[in-house]
Amino acid sequence: MPTITKITVQEKLKDRYNIFLDEKYAFSIDEDVLIKHGLKKGVELDEFAILEIGYQDDIRKAYNTAIQYLSRRMRSEKEVRQYLSGKEVNEIVIQEVIHKLNEYKFLNDQEFAIAFVRTLMNTTDKGSGIIRGELREKGISEDIIDKAMKEFPFEREFEAALKICAKFVEKNTRDSSRITKQKLEQTLFRKGYSNEIIRAAIAETEMDKGEDLEMSALRTHAEKAHRKYSHLSGFEYRQKMKQTLYRKGFSIELIEQILDELKEEE
Repeated sequence: MPTITKITVQEKLKDRYNIFLDEKYAFSIDEDVLIKHGLKKGVELDEFAILEIGYQDDIRKAYNTAIQYLSRRMRSEKEVRQYLSGKEVNEIVIQEVIHKLNEYKFLNDQEFAIAFVRTLMNTTDKGSGIIRGELREKGISEDIIDKAMKEFPFEREFEAALKICAKFVEKNTRDSSRITKQKLEQTLFRKGYSNEIIRAAIAETEMDKGEDLEMSALRTHAEKAHRKYSHLSGFEYRQKMKQTLYRKGFSIELIEQILDELKEEE
């Protein structure tokens, strides 16, 4: 039966040891595995013992890899599984590692989900729909997601949507009020806000730019359209201008007014 004849510490990894059987290098193991199995010079190892030691060492190495991964930030169980799988760790070993991480409280999907919601709520302008979707991608169950989303109540999400609306209206001065509203609805929807939140936030936001601002925006679009259709004349020119500006969300009354202005400037 093979016998341990020498044990040496690795030069670069001081917590790993090289095991020599019958004067020949056999394998290396983690210090914890060495201690757990009471390995020392003179100990005999049969084939089963060597396989078991190798299995335990694989678990220890994968566990250390997972701990390093978790040290950067909190992770969901699914993220850890995917990370270890990407490192080509055997599925049976991954299962053992996940069990140990849960046992020592290094993994907790509920705590992770709550922290995740709080972080996105405080650092981004994402709505609950996007946040829920990202939690699902991380393997969080619907039950845990529902509990975690209580951290982001309707009132808080509504406030976030209002801030988006205010910034959007302030920046989009060149669009008509109607187009501004349509674009804002699309923006809020893409960010994951519910229809209820979108309706409430837009209803609360002042969309009417006033006649001066609306005319200013209309004039910008009208001048651009005029350069495009200036080669036309009479009825055809006027119809093309009306169609273009109406699609931009401006009222027929204001369009007629700007067209009269442009005619007088000729």
